[in-house]
Amino acid sequence: MKRGPWPQWGRVWPDQQIIGMIREQEAGLPTSELCRKHGLSPATFYKLKAKYGGVELSDAKRLKQLEDKNAKLKRLLAGAMLDNVVLKDLPGKP
Repeated sequence: MKRGPWPQWGRVWPDQQIIGMIREQEAGLPTSELCRKHGLSPATFYKLKAKYGGVELSDAKRLKQLEDKNAKLKRLLAGAMLDNVVLKDLPGKP
């Protein structure tokens, strides 16, 4: 089974490039040709389209900021929960 010339795993595209690719496809460029042109698999394109479809560049930047903030808050919460467990297990507590 032959695989396409897709880039290494975990590649990150800039928001502007993702939105540009989606606009190209919406303008009538076939998905297979678009994927070959940009070096990504159709599955990856459709995942990106599901996430960024209908989003303007400013919205995409805001989405990225919110995702980063959410990840930071989750890490802080996990740390606080771990501290809470440790404090409960301290000896000498009635």
